[in-house]
Amino acid sequence: MRTTNKNKECRRKAWNSATIAASMAAVLWAAPVSVFGADLKPETLQQWDEYVKAVDGRNQEHLAPAASFVSSAQNPDKSAKLRAGQIIVWPASHQVPLKVDSGLIHDWIGAAFIPDTTVREILAVLRDYDRYKQFYHPSVVESKLITSSDSKDEFSMVLMNKSVVAKTALDSDYQTTYTRVDEHSWYSISDTTRIQEIADYDTPLEHMLPENHGTGLIWRLHSVTRFEERDGGVYIQLEAVALSRDIPAGLRWIIDPLVRRVSRSSLATSLQQTESAVRLYSGSTMTSFNKSSAAGIVRSFR
Repeated sequence: MRTTNKNKECRRKAWNSATIAASMAAVLWAAPVSVFGADLKPETLQQWDEYVKAVDGRNQEHLAPAASFVSSAQNPDKSAKLRAGQIIVWPASHQVPLKVDSGLIHDWIGAAFIPDTTVREILAVLRDYDRYKQFYHPSVVESKLITSSDSKDEFSMVLMNKSVVAKTALDSDYQTTYTRVDEHSWYSISDTTRIQEIADYDTPLEHMLPENHGTGLIWRLHSVTRFEERDGGVYIQLEAVALSRDIPAGLRWIIDPLVRRVSRSSLATSLQQTESAVRLYSGSTMTSFNKSSAAGIVRSFR
């Protein structure tokens, strides 16, 4: 039987937030509507908050006794594909992106299996914010830790899609908590606490736009990630959710398939980059500071 204990939390991660932000921004930066300004409306935010509550409610259902914690790990077909090295990505529902008042909610789930590793090694990677621009190149331009504790971390990132002409970046703050469920299972919940667009990024005219104003590439981010250590490695299942501005009806037939294709590809790429970073960490490049720090996190689970 699984027993939750909110006092047994470990430190944060944010590759999931970087993943969904980069995925959505990659599409919306290229969309024709992205050049027009927009404001986040109260009714849009209210519907987002309601959706996030539903996502968190589904996560709680996985904590019940006899429930499937990481569903892809307990599905014979999916688990076989994951152990064979495949990364699986699928929409959370048939209505993705979901239309809300003056906005769209993008909700995707990705799963991966990293063999011959432990939670300790994965946490060491996920907390090395200074190297995110190496691990998650080219989407992550800059990142830094703001504050850290055993139960919660806060940090900032600058994201940019360099494959498009628009000189726009996203400067964001994140907050994530980890919770140990049992000896082999953990989950994290991550949210953006601030997102601001940087207009004319990396030019002499660079300037920060007010919160909740801009092109509306990304208004909010939320993610739930579950980890299950079994079968000689760690299964990771990530649900990444983003709120963006709406796309005019006349363009949606063009943009919607692009959103789905790029979201799927970007999520898979980020999971692959995480596995590569874990491989790097498991070798001699892992510093003594990160080794001792990661060990302390694992001890805090117990």
